[in-house]
Amino acid sequence: MPEPVLLSSKPMTAAQVVDVVRGHAHVGLAEAVEKNLAATRQHIEDLADATSPTYGVSTGFGALATRHIPVESRTALQRSLIRSHAAGAGPAVETEVVRALMLLRLRTLASGYTGVRPQTAQTLAALLNADITPVVHEYGSLGCSGDLAPLAAVALALMGEGEVFHAGERKPAADALRAAGITPVVLAEKEGLALTNGTDGMLGMLLLAAADLHRLLDVADLTAAMSVEALLGTDRAFAADLQALRPHPGQATSAARMFAALQGSKIVESHRGPDCNRVQDAYSLRCAPQVHGAARDTLTHAELVAERELWSAVDNPVVLADGRVESNGNFHGAPVAYVLDFLAVPVADVASIAERRTDRMLDQARSHGLPPFLANDPGVDSGHMIAQYTQAAVVSELKRLAVPASVDSIPSSAMQEDHVSMGWSAARKLRKAVDGLTTVLAVELLTAARALDFRAPLQPSPVTGRVRDLLRTKVEGPGPDRHLAPEIAAAEELVRSGAVLAAAELEA
Repeated sequence: MPEPVLLSSKPMTAAQVVDVVRGHAHVGLAEAVEKNLAATRQHIEDLADATSPTYGVSTGFGALATRHIPVESRTALQRSLIRSHAAGAGPAVETEVVRALMLLRLRTLASGYTGVRPQTAQTLAALLNADITPVVHEYGSLGCSGDLAPLAAVALALMGEGEVFHAGERKPAADALRAAGITPVVLAEKEGLALTNGTDGMLGMLLLAAADLHRLLDVADLTAAMSVEALLGTDRAFAADLQALRPHPGQATSAARMFAALQGSKIVESHRGPDCNRVQDAYSLRCAPQVHGAARDTLTHAELVAERELWSAVDNPVVLADGRVESNGNFHGAPVAYVLDFLAVPVADVASIAERRTDRMLDQARSHGLPPFLANDPGVDSGHMIAQYTQAAVVSELKRLAVPASVDSIPSSAMQEDHVSMGWSAARKLRKAVDGLTTVLAVELLTAARALDFRAPLQPSPVTGRVRDLLRTKVEGPGPDRHLAPEIAAAEELVRSGAVLAAAELEA
């Protein structure tokens, strides 16, 4: 179990988010945070008693912000806001996405700029720690004014309404809260807005995708090196002095990893002498560090945006230290939406170049001595032919997913919210793209390992040899009756879990 995460005045880190979301680390509020929440809440209480209206405290919302709400109706107003906003549709999104949504909203509540009561933040933390996950639907966020329907579904569970996942079952929220000993919250002034005005869903998916892409780009370097080796390519193009001529940091990292993976390879050594008549390798081999490195640098930029967002207090209106409650536009998801879209482009391209390497290993005319389709008995069996088809189908889908969502905008709320980010949609696309890249790399991994077997008695490098041996423990191995679908699934799990990287023992 990871270390507990105590929310304080310090910004939360991406690693802490992953620890809570995937590692189920315990979440708590620092004593200073609770005191600050109580002090800020007093400003809201004072405004609630004032005769002049304040948006979000004593008025309606959105296009209805001009209506003053009397004191006796304000609890009903908050309840009505959450019930009406929890209007999502489609399948339930993944549990880890909802946990990220909950945690990041809690982080903003803990900032002291939202005006919620301490017990409201404490109850949200209790839901996370009890592993109670509200049912959040696929559709309902335009990425502006917050991820409204998804966050409203979380707030609904705080009120003891709606449905949740708990103890392996989908059940009424009231039952799950009762079983966990959690008292539902009766929302007070401003709290409905504070619980729903945030970019937390899209930010959570960005942080999770970034964690996954660090691993997948490391795997891509490894599978590319295995393909270079299997195709009798050279490691000379990856030398540090050549890479230094174009000093992109991601490119240098990928080239260094590929170069290191090929050291000690008897296969590479076998064609290094003057008898080798090949001057240059194909682009998909020679330019792998340039493509993978550009993806790494794009990821670095996306993580910078995510880090800034983790420093942010996203709500509208916000409660300032001097008691002012000010409207603002910080809930607009454009900064996060753009980088979510940016990342889908290199994900598609890294997959595309991997598929080209796979195809080259299967083509007798370009594979330098490998059997057609790496078949055990060409003609009797088809080898990896259809595995490459699967790769190609996924790559085609990834290209469609790379079309940006953030260039779209559909006005809403009677034209009050007349420009939206579609950041939630960009995040949903990126999650699918990450899954697709996992599949593409798994197929290249299987194909390259099998191609290395055909280079016997020449031995691969110690790094690629260890990876090939790991695969041998998980798949059936060569033969005319191989069942490739389970092998691809097993390779996907090795990629997803990081076992491939552990076997390679390469520096990240």
